[in-house]
Amino acid sequence: MDLERLLAVARGDQPADLLFVNGQVINTFTAEIEQTSVAIAEGRIAGLGDYHEADQIIDLQGRYLAPGLIDGHLHVESTYLTPEEYARAAVPRGVLGAIADPHEVANVRGIAGIQYMLEGARRVPMDLRFMASSCVPATHLETSGADLEAHEIQQVLGWEGVIGLAEMMNFPGVIYGDPSTLAKLEVAAGRVKDGHAPGVTGKQLNAYLCPLIGSDHETTAHDEGREKLRRGMRLMIREGSSEKNLAELLPLVNDGNYHRCLFVVDDRSALDLLNDGEVDAVVRKAITLGCDPLRALQMATLNTAVYFQLEGLGGIAPGYRANCFVFADLQNMHANEVYYGGKLVAQGGKALFQPSVRHTPQFLTTMNVRPYTREDLSLPATASPTFPVIEVVPHQILTRRLDEAPPVVDGAIVGDVSRDLLKLVVIERHKATGNIGKGLVRGFQLQRGALATTVAHDSHNIVVVGVDDRSIYAAARAVESTEGGLAVTDGDTVLGTLPLPVMGLMSLEPLESVAEELAKLD
Repeated sequence: MDLERLLAVARGDQPADLLFVNGQVINTFTAEIEQTSVAIAEGRIAGLGDYHEADQIIDLQGRYLAPGLIDGHLHVESTYLTPEEYARAAVPRGVLGAIADPHEVANVRGIAGIQYMLEGARRVPMDLRFMASSCVPATHLETSGADLEAHEIQQVLGWEGVIGLAEMMNFPGVIYGDPSTLAKLEVAAGRVKDGHAPGVTGKQLNAYLCPLIGSDHETTAHDEGREKLRRGMRLMIREGSSEKNLAELLPLVNDGNYHRCLFVVDDRSALDLLNDGEVDAVVRKAITLGCDPLRALQMATLNTAVYFQLEGLGGIAPGYRANCFVFADLQNMHANEVYYGGKLVAQGGKALFQPSVRHTPQFLTTMNVRPYTREDLSLPATASPTFPVIEVVPHQILTRRLDEAPPVVDGAIVGDVSRDLLKLVVIERHKATGNIGKGLVRGFQLQRGALATTVAHDSHNIVVVGVDDRSIYAAARAVESTEGGLAVTDGDTVLGTLPLPVMGLMSLEPLESVAEELAKLD
């Protein structure tokens, strides 16, 4: 940036590169709409006011100009897209910034996986920043592909594009002072530290917050959210593909605390990105739920930028990055044109950039599975007449424990579709240990067949739910054969797959193709 020229344009001594006129400018600092011109030079906002000269003048004809939206927390891998394709989905929506936790790739490929994501982020017109993953592995109860200790997290924190410590999922480790957990917090001293504290309240919440953990996106209940706000946490209001917390938490937001609240998607699939959007969809839904449009925009721009110390982002003001989007309807915001650093990067819902596909061999062969048979999937009956069942809670990632009396055939526990009791299998795929976990689940309501995926938070082994072992075996082998991904089977027949060969998490195909295959699988 040529600061001297930027100052000259700001003073009105030189023409701007780009000048927006006849627009309604969203002021996220004061929650106002200003009818003024905006001059851009050197990729920055030079000034607002009485400007007339520029290399290019755009008449907004009364439309709105807002700063680029910023998603406060997501896992890019959960979109099934590489960072490059994720940006192709997000940028046309006016989303020009995001804070990503590369937790999923880190659990598969460790530091190398994080480097892969950082490299992709540098190839797109978007401020995609990363947090250093704090919980790899996420649990000692499952086998992951990597292990990051405090000294490795310290190394990642020193990389360009890494701005803090990602969600500290091990809340018991924090609360009870686990030495390895505290060591990770210590190397992140002075940096932004995201939280992950589902259902943590009272004195346990006090303990969790003592290391100055700053946010939480796992809040699902109104009273829980209020307590966390009162104790100094930023409340990340989440509305993803499977986690729906907006309707419950939005009534908490008021004049006294709105600046401590921000919108996030956490996990959002390519299909939802294409059809509904990214954090822009959360903004629109918040408005339909009664949120003032300007406040909704503040929670998706300035609030996020302030929390993550993103200098020059989140508003339209002198010296700020010229990241902005144009839209026509304040009550139903859909980006018409999107500018990154003052350059047009998307128009009419379409990206105007296309990064080349990266074929990186070490990330395309991550399925390391010890051979197994269908018989290895059998779940032996126990002496007890009841057996624990995982109950899926609709639209949430929390689950409940039930105890049911399952049917037993030839000494093995089997499912019962009349009671929505299905078989659940986890097959280790990182180190060829041969470990296979087997249990029961309720909530899928399948009548036949099986579903399999290697996008299985947080260790990303092969997870299959199904009615019978034949379908389960076929589904597991199907995702193994595609180097990871999703599959649907009925008996021995594979009805559909979505190959995700990049670490078993992401596709090499474009957004539109991934969304089309997801729709078929759905």
